[in-house]
Amino acid sequence: MGEKGKKILVGVDEGEESGYALSWCLQNLLSHSNSEDTLILLFAKTPLPIYSAIDSTGYLFSQNIVATMDTYANQVADAVMQKASTLCSTFNHQAKVETMVEHGDPRDVICQVAERLKVDLLVLGSHGYGLIKRAFLGSVSQHCAQQVKCPVLIVKKPTN
Repeated sequence: MGEKGKKILVGVDEGEESGYALSWCLQNLLSHSNSEDTLILLFAKTPLPIYSAIDSTGYLFSQNIVATMDTYANQVADAVMQKASTLCSTFNHQAKVETMVEHGDPRDVICQVAERLKVDLLVLGSHGYGLIKRAFLGSVSQHCAQQVKCPVLIVKKPTN
């Protein structure tokens, strides 16, 4: 009987830290993977901020502005997933690679997808925010580590 493949979820974004975490995962976790393993790359597309329909001059916001912002967000998501997929193809591994783009706050999206897909491991990069910035922005990795049921691996990029 064949061994059941592992499902590894990696949160990716436009930061160097998530790219490093993905590289680390490919080198250290998937270098001896079997063809039953699945690597799932997840990008959480943060919702656009909601603006008042009327600006300070009393004019309605142009739908073009909202459409332009949405187009940019889609381009960022596409670029992040392309970069992550390209990185995966440079490593010698047997795992199947899947990509997902979900909408919402990354903290919630990552936890929800990890639970929904019943992943065996969640891999996240650490942005290394200081105490003040982390207090205001919140730590995605810390939140996920406390919320998900599966093991969480937080990969910190070395500072040299």
